[in-house]
Amino acid sequence: MQARALLHIARAVSRHLERDRVFSAIATAVGEFVPHDKMALMMPNPDGEGNVLYALHGPHDPDRIYEGRVYPSGDHSVVDALIADPRPRVIGTRDDLGPFTVARTAFEEVGVHSAILLPLVARGRGIGVFCLMSDRPHAFADTDLEPLVDIADAIAIALFNSMQFEENARLRAQLAAENAVLRDVVRGDTARWELIGDSPAMQRVRALVDQVAPTDTTVLVTGETGTGKERVATRVWARSRRAGRVFVKVNCAALSAGLVESELFGHEKGAFTGAHADRAGRFEVADGGTIFLDEVGELPLETQAKLLRVLQSGEFERIGSSRTRTTDARIVAATNRDLEQLVADGRFRADLYYRLNVFPIAVPPLREHPEDIPALVDHILARVARSLGRPFDGVAPGAVDRLMRYDWPGNVRELQNVIERAAIVSRGPVLQIDDLGGQASAPRLRVAAGQTLVEVERAYIMQVLEECGWTVAGERGAAARLGLNPNTLRSRMQKLGIRRPERA
Repeated sequence: MQARALLHIARAVSRHLERDRVFSAIATAVGEFVPHDKMALMMPNPDGEGNVLYALHGPHDPDRIYEGRVYPSGDHSVVDALIADPRPRVIGTRDDLGPFTVARTAFEEVGVHSAILLPLVARGRGIGVFCLMSDRPHAFADTDLEPLVDIADAIAIALFNSMQFEENARLRAQLAAENAVLRDVVRGDTARWELIGDSPAMQRVRALVDQVAPTDTTVLVTGETGTGKERVATRVWARSRRAGRVFVKVNCAALSAGLVESELFGHEKGAFTGAHADRAGRFEVADGGTIFLDEVGELPLETQAKLLRVLQSGEFERIGSSRTRTTDARIVAATNRDLEQLVADGRFRADLYYRLNVFPIAVPPLREHPEDIPALVDHILARVARSLGRPFDGVAPGAVDRLMRYDWPGNVRELQNVIERAAIVSRGPVLQIDDLGGQASAPRLRVAAGQTLVEVERAYIMQVLEECGWTVAGERGAAARLGLNPNTLRSRMQKLGIRRPERA
């Protein structure tokens, strides 16, 4: 029978690498010659102190709610004692646990009275404790130990291999996640994070960035859409001590309410429909580096509470897991919203706002520093020329003056769109800006006294949508006019209650 158990375990290792399946196969094999009510696996917590109940198998599914629970380590932990002194033990009653109060509490929680505790040793080190448990006192005898001791090595190897498989899978998933975000990360081209312009307004921004960058202080970048908040955040990262580590960007406005927590904090396999594998969240990927939360004002209130916890303690849980994880990620957030007004309206947590607003940096709209437009045009044109693979000798006479007279409601992003479009349609080496897509001649939005910022924003978006025939995407769509991603514009329309009027 012992040989058959070894065969079952060997087959489990060869057929399955997932720990849950290996554990189930071991339970079946061991149960043939040592009857028990429950079987558990306790292992040291890889993320910190304590020991984790990795698995609890028994006839009652509700028992599995205890999986993932972390129990204290130390002198009162039988797991620590067995790893230090790997000798199996038979526990006849809870009283036999003596000073191990942690185990006594755990036994009481799951209704266990007696147990066999088997230390697991793989590659010369203790990896955990394998437990066979009974709901009855004195269910096991010393004679039950002999066959278990003989197969302990096989159990340890099987579980160790499954752990290695899971760790490799986790690392692959983390690497894939890092690669996904690194495609959006600055790749060493300093032009991507330089702040263009020598106006007093931009000099102030540059000075603030250079003051805060060397610290780990949380930064809140504010400003209208298209002003260059992401570039400011990137410069904070590039000039920090964390510049050699990952820079993770998250557009909170582009995430649906159902996916935002999974994206930020990760999820476990099976946590929800479509969660086919464990997935590291952006905070896990950003550990040791910097995370940029763009449009942070769009986060749901429930997610705001979890973000506050990360800011306070660095702790979070993946969706579908009770295991607490930690991250050492510097947070740089950005918003084009009036967060103080959102706090007053009850749509943004006051405590989170104060945690984020430790070091605010306000990026001015382009209309407040038009003297920087010539330098911006040169910078954008040089980048576009490289992208198109064709040289430009400059901009047509008078074009820059015309650009400087416009107030740019879409800010630098709108200017960039104009230059890119002009470069594509220009025939010769001189950039011609004959058509601004209607921007320069567009009627200015009239703001009535007493209007709130939200009302002004709604009115302006409505005006642009009307001018674009309610076309959101495309070269001449409202998103391009506003310098927004089409999905971001659709999100703003939904939040502001903007709908196309029905035709009569």
